[in-house]
Parts: sequence; C-alpha cells; structure tokens
Amino acid sequence: MTSGTIRFIHKNKVLSIHNPDPNETILNFVRAKLGKTGTKEGCAEGGCGACTIVLGELKKSKIIYKAINACIAFVPTLAGKQLILVEDLVSGDGSLHPIQKAIIDYHGSQCGFCTPGFVMSLFAMYKNYSFYKDDIIRDSISGNLCRCTGYRPIIDAAKSLNKISKFDFFKRNQQLSISLLKKIKLKSIVISNKNRKYFAPKNVNELKKILKQYPNSKLLSGGTDVSLVVTKERKDLDSLIYMNSIDELNYIKKNKNYIEVGATTPLIDFELFIKKYFPDFAQILKRYGSTQIRNICTIAGNIATASPIGDTLPLLLSLDSQIIIKDKDKTKILPLNGFFINYRKTKLKKGQFIHSIRIPLLLKSIFKAYKISKRIDDDISSVCASFNVELKNNKVKKIRVAYGGMANIPKRAIYCEKILLNSSLSDNIINKAKKSLEKDFKPITDVRASQKYRMEVAKNLLEKCFLEIKQKKLIRINT
Repeated sequence: MTSGTIRFIHKNKVLSIHNPDPNETILNFVRAKLGKTGTKEGCAEGGCGACTIVLGELKKSKIIYKAINACIAFVPTLAGKQLILVEDLVSGDGSLHPIQKAIIDYHGSQCGFCTPGFVMSLFAMYKNYSFYKDDIIRDSISGNLCRCTGYRPIIDAAKSLNKISKFDFFKRNQQLSISLLKKIKLKSIVISNKNRKYFAPKNVNELKKILKQYPNSKLLSGGTDVSLVVTKERKDLDSLIYMNSIDELNYIKKNKNYIEVGATTPLIDFELFIKKYFPDFAQILKRYGSTQIRNICTIAGNIATASPIGDTLPLLLSLDSQIIIKDKDKTKILPLNGFFINYRKTKLKKGQFIHSIRIPLLLKSIFKAYKISKRIDDDISSVCASFNVELKNNKVKKIRVAYGGMANIPKRAIYCEKILLNSSLSDNIINKAKKSLEKDFKPITDVRASQKYRMEVAKNLLEKCFLEIKQKKLIRINT
C-alpha cells in the first residue's frame, strides 16, 4: 500500500503534508512553513551545525533520538518520525529545558547564532546517554561550530547535566509519543510534485520495480552528498528514491569469514560494531563527520558517490572488501578494488543498487588507518591512508595499501605493495616503498593541500605504519 502523504509527529500532534516538494529541505520547511526560526542556516552543506534538529525514531518500542542537519535533509524524509525543534524544548508553563538553562547558567552563548544547534546536539546526547563523559560531550558537539565562546563554557554546561534529574517533558510524554509513532506506521510513499518524483519503498522488491521504471533516479540514503546538488549547485533532483525506508537493508551480520553491512545501516551503528574488530576503522569514522552526519550516512552511500576523499573507501580497499550489487533479476558480488573507474564513476549501472558490503575478518592481519585534515573533527581529508599487513617470520606475507585524496579515485598503491611483499621491514625496504608511491600516485594541488604536501604525508604515513608495527606500539598524535 502506498501513499502520497507524509505523516510525522510534532509537539504531540500528527502533521500531514500531501505531495510535498521532494527538493525542499527540512530547514526551509521549519522556518518558512512552521514559522520556527530558531533553527538557522549557516553553511547549507551540513558542516556548521546551526541547523541541527532532532528526529525521534521508533525502534523496538523505544524512541531513539538523532541529531541531524536540517539544511541537507529533505522534507519527505520526516515521514514516520518525531520532529523536535529548539522551540519545542520549552515546557508548556514556559520553563526552560535543563539544557537551555545550563547554557545560560554557564555562559555558553554570546552572539547566539549557533546556540540553537548546540542545544539540539546536547539534547540528543541528554536523551541517549545516562552519563556524559568528556568524549561523549565532545563527539556530540563536534559538528557544531562557534566562533565566540571557545567551547569551554558549552562543555561545562554539558557536564553540569550529570547533576540533574533526567526526567524532562519528553520523558513525561514518552508513552504518548510512542503511541503516535505507532499510529503513523510508515507506508511506502510515492510523491509527485510538478515534475519531481520521490519514492520511499518499504522493501527491496519495491525498490527493484521502481528502479526498472525510473532507472535515472538518484538513490538517496544519508544524502550528505546528493543533497548538495540542491543546496549548493541550485539544481533540481527530478526523481529520488529514499533507501533508508527499507528496514531489511539496515543490518550488520557476522560469520567466521566476514562482516556484512546492509546498505542503509547508519555509520554511527557500524562504528560501534566495527570497533571490536578494527579499532582504527572506528577511529576514522569518529573523524569522518559529525554525529549529525554519521546518524544518517552509510557505507553504501560513500561507495556509490565514489568521492576520492570518502574516508571509508581506502579502508575498505585495504581490507579486500566486496560489494553485493542487485538489480531486478540478478545479484553480483564484486571486489571493491576495480569498482571505481574514474572521478565519481563506478561500475554501478542504471537499475542497479548496492545491497550490502562484505568486509573480510582478517584475524592474522595488522590493520592501521590514518586521516590527515586541517581540523580534527568534521573535516574533509587531505590524505587518508590504510594498511593491511600480514607478517610471517618478520617478513611481509600479505600487504594491501590504499589511499584517499591522492588520485581522482580512492586507490590501492600497487607498486608500493610489490616492493613490500615478501620483504623484511628494513629501513632500506621502507624507503624504497616510500619512493614507489611516486609511481602509484600523481596527487593534485587544491584548497586542502598541495601536491608536494600530499606526497610527503603519504610517505610519512607509510613509515609511521611500519614504525608502529616494528615497535609494537602506537605513535599517535591528533593530526
């Protein structure tokens, strides 16, 4: 059963919109249609956090609160969720939410432009954790930029929340919110607004049928890249298929050989899982993007957009990952190595979609990954490097080296791998391997880094990896 109407919860009421514009952002809707102007536009690309709102999603009869960037999320994606804005935190009697009061008490606001975004990021943290340690606080606000306060008073305000009761207005009304969310249980959505179409299928079979009929549709998952066509390039997306409505693609499975990740699994869920098996992968994901970004974006989306600076891609390449691709009739399993054929071009054909990703469990290997960027949090890589090494009798038995930011695609360093394979980890071999990177890559100069800088960094990261292996300890600084 399909519907052209989206229904969502706001302030304990069910709101309905019939055939909304698929290209309208939630930010524009909130400000222009709901008249709530606390939510701000700063960057229009999910980088500053001024537009942060919180969505409540029902999972196994429990509401999960997710901070997201409203500036790069489209209105139809509100379907089946609870919308929470900064104005909604004030109780009916006019009393402030504990977070709002803490920000005031600890002088966490000066010009005030960024303050609603910080409040909403901290609200999501407040609802999802029972205790707020430094790392949780810093990660929760890593996607919010402020040029006035220096962050310390904001962090102090967040810490003060440990001393107060967690029984707020939303806790008091939780059962009502749950019953309303159950009432608007999501149907498959088909929207036609002027010349724009939007589909939110509920299962893979529906997705296959839509792709067969509309093969030129853009697949929308997190939308942290696709949405910029509208917000930055000022173009229209005429046909969108929202993947994240398909629950059967939101999963993580493990067997003795590999981990399989469904195409709609949010990075933040994968990050918690992968930490046990590849800690460096989890560390890179922490810096991949803010909590707002990781709440909605996916590995499959990162692969499909094929950005040469997509941080998961060199890691997946070095781990010899595979992708499962499906269309109406067939299923293919392809190695990720060779999937990227040119700048933002892949082997994915019209009518096909990424179903899942398989990451081998390499129990004998040493896996290391590094990200270099101008800013620690929520910044695009200048260089991202990943190494997968198996040693036997102090010789390299297997080796996979991959880099992002060094070519027009994320790419393995084949010449470098040949130098290292079956070699001992001597200074001479490492120096030869570093030199061989000049054959593997011809990086460009752009606003993030010069060609010379990128090459020097790539060589240094290679040396850093093998120094850590030889000395059996981490040599890490925040870079």
